[in-house]
Amino acid sequence: MLRVTSNMMNSQLLLNLNRNARTMNETQLQLSSGRKINKPSDDPVGITYSMRYRAELSSNEQYTKNVDSALSWLDFNDTILGQAGDVVQRLRELTVQASTGSNPQSALDSINEEVQQLKEQLIDISNSKLNDKYIFNGEQYDMAPFDFPKNPDGTYNTDIYPDPADNGQIKYAVGEGVQMTINQNGNEVFGYPPDPDNLQDSDNIFTIINNISAALTAGDVSKISNQLDNIDARVEKMLTARSEIGAKTNRVELMQDRLSDLNLNLTELQAKTEDANYEELIMNSKIQENIYNASLSVGAKIISSTLVDFIR
Repeated sequence: MLRVTSNMMNSQLLLNLNRNARTMNETQLQLSSGRKINKPSDDPVGITYSMRYRAELSSNEQYTKNVDSALSWLDFNDTILGQAGDVVQRLRELTVQASTGSNPQSALDSINEEVQQLKEQLIDISNSKLNDKYIFNGEQYDMAPFDFPKNPDGTYNTDIYPDPADNGQIKYAVGEGVQMTINQNGNEVFGYPPDPDNLQDSDNIFTIINNISAALTAGDVSKISNQLDNIDARVEKMLTARSEIGAKTNRVELMQDRLSDLNLNLTELQAKTEDANYEELIMNSKIQENIYNASLSVGAKIISSTLVDFIR
């Protein structure tokens, strides 16, 4: 027959008290932290899913930042191309006006003055910067793509062409395994430097302006009108570049919506894995508190009983 001693009863009592206190403490910890997983041992399988969701949310957050930056870049490019298109459209209007043959030389000189101002404006547009980066010079965004030298009067000398703009592509990671080219090549928008032996047929916008200006100075109406086809060819290429930006913007916006939905789904999955159920925890906490208090009450009676109590 097994003999139960006071030490055995006390040890068992303390063991049960500690177990009840530990259970109650874990419940209180979940209540105070709002999380049902506070250490890996709480749920070894759940912590694996939790870490996976956290990693995916972190990646998704970076993709979202990239998408926002890409949209800013594309929107700015669209604005700049719109401004360039307005300048070239005004250039065409002046060219049509000057090619009528009814303008005196004084009128042609006045038109030429505005044409020169349009050229200055277009060079400024072609060297536009966003966040201190030239948007039309590919990967060499720290260098101006159309770095024409300046004349003593401060105007640009477009008789001396700089090297072609860089053809490098700027790509943004906008999703898992998805990279998008967001920059526009300056050569495609404004034209490559012309062949020195064939300037008249170049559709480089600055060469077109030079040819128009020279024809205006000489009063040569036929040469002025001959540039209309070149202007139209360049306008068409600018419109193509702008339509490409629009298509890319639409796709990036779709990616933005997709990332937003993915972020919501991952957050919900993470919450289901990590977040505590307050209603259940409060009920369990009350039950465990009652159990612990009952254990203390019973334990006090057991521990207080000594040999003297039995002698009495």
